[in-house]
Amino acid sequence: MSDTPFQPEITIDRSSELPLYAQIAEALGALILEGQLAPGTRIEDEVSMAKRLQVSRPTARQALQSLADRGLVSRRRGAGTVVASPHVRRPMELSSLLSDLTAAGHKVSTELLEYTTHPADEEEAERLEIDPGTEVTHLRRLRSADGEPIALMDNLLPAAIAPTREELEHAGLYDLLRGRGIVPATAKQVIGARNATAKEAAALDERRRAALLTAKRTTYDATGRVIEYGDHIYRASRYSFETSLFTG
Repeated sequence: MSDTPFQPEITIDRSSELPLYAQIAEALGALILEGQLAPGTRIEDEVSMAKRLQVSRPTARQALQSLADRGLVSRRRGAGTVVASPHVRRPMELSSLLSDLTAAGHKVSTELLEYTTHPADEEEAERLEIDPGTEVTHLRRLRSADGEPIALMDNLLPAAIAPTREELEHAGLYDLLRGRGIVPATAKQVIGARNATAKEAAALDERRRAALLTAKRTTYDATGRVIEYGDHIYRASRYSFETSLFTG
């Protein structure tokens, strides 16, 4: 891929009621959505764009930020503005994020950020429906798709059934549990939204207070035993849940 930033040829209609920044954003957005600009393509910076298109720098900045807000480009200090990977859509089923992303054709990677085993406190025991003091394992993972961070995932499991650190670096949690004969059968899940903390934004390569999707899930095996509790956050700019609805 060329190191030269892409310079869009855009005809601006200064007599139009559509703001100048929106004209630039619409033209660039169409190229991205039509597949004419591949993910990873670097776009010229706002200074160059403003000078070449004869608009103000704030206008060029607003156009690029508008595309970023739609999830079509990512803007990172030092890297500039680049075309983003396609939005990830995930069906609301009892499956792992790894298997869903892989099935959708994404190149997936996982970084294990934390792995600890300790006696459960009152809150952890309640979540797993076990006695306080029972050994539990907490793990935190950063999952990426096509080289871009997608989710931060915290999971809590009874230590007796938890996969090892090494296993989790190469396979999905649910697949590893199934390999131990522990089959996820049902789950209770709550989907929500909130703004990212500074630490979460940095980990997910997002701006401060970016919108996040949240999912809290308690998973049970066929006997009704809790096998894991998950507290996950997802980049709303790159990720969405899909569900099918039926009349009763």
